[in-house]
Amino acid sequence: MGIFSKLGWFFKQEKKRYFIGITFLALTSLANLIPPRVLGLMADQLDKGHVSWSEYAALIIAVLAAAFTLYILRYFWRKQIWGGAAELERQMRSKLFDHFMIMDRTFYQRHRTGDLMAHATNDVSAIQNVAGDGVLTLVDSLVMGLSTMVAMIIFVDWRLTIVALLPLPFLALGAWKLGDHLHDAFDKSQAAFSRLNNKTQESITGIKVLKTFGQGKEDTAAFDKMVDDTIKINKKVFVWDSLFDPLGTAIIGATYVITIIYGGLLVNHHVLSIGQLVSFIAYISNMVWPMFAIGYLFNILERGSASYDRVEKLLQEKPLITDAHADNTLSAEDLQGDLDYQIKSFAYPDEKDIPVLKNIDFKLRPGQTLGLVGRVGAGKTTIIELLLREFDQYDGQITLNGKDIRTIPLKLLLSQISYVPQNNFLFSTSIGRNIAFSSEDADQEDIALAAQKSDLHEDVLKMPKGYQTLVGENGLSLSGGQRQRMSIARAVLKDTQILILDDALSAVDAKTETEILSALRKERENKTTMIAAHRLTSVMDADLILVLKNGQIVERGNHQQLLAENGWYAEMWRRQENGGEDINE
Repeated sequence: MGIFSKLGWFFKQEKKRYFIGITFLALTSLANLIPPRVLGLMADQLDKGHVSWSEYAALIIAVLAAAFTLYILRYFWRKQIWGGAAELERQMRSKLFDHFMIMDRTFYQRHRTGDLMAHATNDVSAIQNVAGDGVLTLVDSLVMGLSTMVAMIIFVDWRLTIVALLPLPFLALGAWKLGDHLHDAFDKSQAAFSRLNNKTQESITGIKVLKTFGQGKEDTAAFDKMVDDTIKINKKVFVWDSLFDPLGTAIIGATYVITIIYGGLLVNHHVLSIGQLVSFIAYISNMVWPMFAIGYLFNILERGSASYDRVEKLLQEKPLITDAHADNTLSAEDLQGDLDYQIKSFAYPDEKDIPVLKNIDFKLRPGQTLGLVGRVGAGKTTIIELLLREFDQYDGQITLNGKDIRTIPLKLLLSQISYVPQNNFLFSTSIGRNIAFSSEDADQEDIALAAQKSDLHEDVLKMPKGYQTLVGENGLSLSGGQRQRMSIARAVLKDTQILILDDALSAVDAKTETEILSALRKERENKTTMIAAHRLTSVMDADLILVLKNGQIVERGNHQQLLAENGWYAEMWRRQENGGEDINE
C-alpha cells in the first residue's frame, strides 16, 4: 500500500473528486446487495408453493430499480475516478517533460533516449493505473466484501458466515508474501522494457547506416536476443502474478464447499430456510470479486510502486546548470557589448583530472568575427559549449558586456545566441515552420528572406510545395547541404547578438559557402559571429583567428598575419589550396 502514500500529494490535491467518486462507488457496492436478497425472498415464496402476481411483480420491479440505480451510480464514480487517473497521468507527463527541458547535457549522457521514453510512457501508465484501477479495486473490494459479510450475518446466519469465511486469512497471507516478490519482479520488468524501447528507437533511427553496412541481420539477431531476455524477465513476473488466481480459486472453492455442507445441515435442522441458503450462495458469488481483487490489486500497486520509484529517481536528479546566482534585473540591452573569454582551465565533470582547455583568452567587440580552427579534439566545440553554458565548472570567466555569463539568467543569455551545429536537428514539419521555429511571429516574407541569406531560397522554390514541403523525420528528404542551410536560415531569422557556426558549412560547396558568408557579413555588421571550421576558407575573413591544439591557443591573428607566421595555419592553407587535404591529416 506504500504507493498510496507516495501519491498522497495527488490524492490530497484531488480529495473532492475522489471523495465523490468513492462515495458513489461505495453506494454501487451496497446496491449490489439487493438482487441476492430479492432472489432469496423469491426462493422462499416458491418453496411455500404460493406466490401472487403482485408479489412477483414487486420483486421484478425491485430488481429493475436496483439495475437502474447501479447504472446511474456507476456513471458518476467512473467519471470521478477515471477523471482523477487521467489528471494524474497529465501531471506526471508534464512533470517529466518539464524536467527533461531543464536538464543539461550530462543528464542526457547518462540516460538514453529509449529509456527516457519508457519512463514517460510505460511507467507513467503504470502509475496512472494506481489512481484508476487501484482505487477502484481497493474501495470496491473492501466495501463489497465487508457489506456482503454484514448482509450474510443479518439476512442469513452469523455462524454460517464465520465458518464459510474461515479460508480468507490464508488469501491475505498469500497475497502479502507474493507482494514483495512482485515488486522486485516488476522493477526488473520495467527496466527490461526501457532497454528494449531504447534498442528499438536506436535501430529505427540508424536504419540507413544498418542497411548501408549490411548489418540488418546482425542487428535483428541482437534485437531478438534482447526480446528473449525481456520475455524471460517478464515470465518471472507472470509466475508470481499467476499464483494469485489459483490461490483465490482454491479459497473460493473451499468457501463453497463449506457453505454447501454446513449450510445444508442448517437447512435440514430448520435453522435456515431454502431462500436464505440461496441468498447466501448468491452473496458468496459477490465475494468472488473481492477475493480475486486482492491479486489484481497487488499487481497494480506493485507495478505502480516500481514505476513511481523509477520516475521519482529520475525527477530527483538536479541540473548542473542553474540560475542560482543569476541577476534577474538584467535585460537584453545590458548584454550589448564585448565578449571576453578568460579561461585558465576546464575539464569535463566526469574527467576532472584531464583538462581539455588551458589559457583561452580573447576579446570580441560587436561586429567582429572569430574563427576557430584546429584538428578534431583541439577544443573548438568546447569553447562554444562554455558560452552556451552547457558547463559552468571552469577556472576563469566569460563575460558579456562585463557581466559573467554565469550571472545572466540562462533563458536571457540563450535568447541572445543563435547556434548552428554541424549535426543540426530538423523537426518533422514543413520547411517554413522549421525556419521559423524560434521566431513564431515571422511571416512568409521574413522566412523567404532568411532562406535567401542562407542560399536556400532557390532550392525551396524548385520543390512542388515550396515552403510547405515536409522535410520528413530530421530532414530525411533533404540533402546534407540543404539541412545545414536551413539551420543557418533559422539562426539568421532569430537575429541575435551572437551567431555561432560550429562547422555548419561542411556540407556545402565552396561557391555556396562564399555566398553565405558574404551575406552574413552584411547582415551582421554590428553583431558578433563565431565560426568553428575545418575548411580554412570559412574563417579567412574573420577579424581574429585562433589556432587550437590540445585545448590551447598555439597561433592567433587574422588571415594575413597567420600566413606570414608560416606556422600550422599557413601549412594547412597551402595544402587546402593545392590539393584540398583535410585539416586533420
